[in-house]
Amino acid sequence: MQAKTNDTVMPASFFGIAVGPLALANAWRVAARIWPMPAGIVDTLTFVALAVWVIVLAAYARKWFVQRSQARAEWEHPVQSSFVALGPTASLLASMALGNYSHTAGLAVFAVAAVTQLVVGVHLQGRIWQGGRNPELTTPAIYLPAVAPSFVAATASATFGFQQMGMLFFGAGLLSWLAIESLILHRAAVHTPLPEAQRPLLGIQIAPPVVGGVAYMSITHGAPDLFAFALLGYGLYQALLMLRLLPWIRRQPFVPSYWAFTFGAAALPTLAMRIVERGATGEVEWLAGALFIASNAVIGVIAWKTVGAWVARRLLPRVELPQRVEGVKGQTPRGGIAG
Repeated sequence: MQAKTNDTVMPASFFGIAVGPLALANAWRVAARIWPMPAGIVDTLTFVALAVWVIVLAAYARKWFVQRSQARAEWEHPVQSSFVALGPTASLLASMALGNYSHTAGLAVFAVAAVTQLVVGVHLQGRIWQGGRNPELTTPAIYLPAVAPSFVAATASATFGFQQMGMLFFGAGLLSWLAIESLILHRAAVHTPLPEAQRPLLGIQIAPPVVGGVAYMSITHGAPDLFAFALLGYGLYQALLMLRLLPWIRRQPFVPSYWAFTFGAAALPTLAMRIVERGATGEVEWLAGALFIASNAVIGVIAWKTVGAWVARRLLPRVELPQRVEGVKGQTPRGGIAG
């Protein structure tokens, strides 16, 4: 099996660098509805996040024109292909951000992103159903094609007034999450430990319950119910689990794949704040504030380290992508997770 190395290829996982700021901007928008916030900070964060999204989207589109072989190899890779689904996920988040300023522009982006996430998700998920997958290729990245975009599409659907569509997307995300999590836990428990380069991907584990919780709050009305609190509780448990694993994860020095933590880190306080916004009182009120502060700290540190890597010209990793990867038993994935 031949491989091609290119140190200037932007991996699809860099869409995570757009997802994090977009999710954080949304968290600030929710926070501004329940607490006094400095004027203009929400708009500033939103515009910065949208700018990052446009840059990453343009860079990925350019790759298909000028680095087609690398883009195709990434699409065919059994692990790295999952990150392509972050593109429509980021675009769905961007559609909601745009909708605050132009309903028409936001709706147009939503329509394209919703269709794209279905096409990408069904195609990538279909590979798993074909069988023969090496267990070592099962990482939290397999959440990305079906779970993340479905939950975000549910939230975006409700935002643009398509409540029933949002319920359908929520169902797709919820049941996919429950099925996939068992695969990830089984792989973690009985197979070899994740390579150091892939360990930051465990940050994705925080996202499904809380991104799903935000979606659930978007498609329902009235006082928060048991299920909303249950999703928040499981998200908190996953966050504590990641704290317990952090020394093990940090054996991998900082790389852009640490952005895997940011979606869940932003959605966790967003869910708590949405619960407070809908009338809940008690422990969740102070919990929402504490989580919001922690979220900004986590994403701020990751952003700062990313800027430092960019200044030092270490942001784009040296990527080794096989020309053809079948992802079947007997093969070992080569190369690290880019980004």
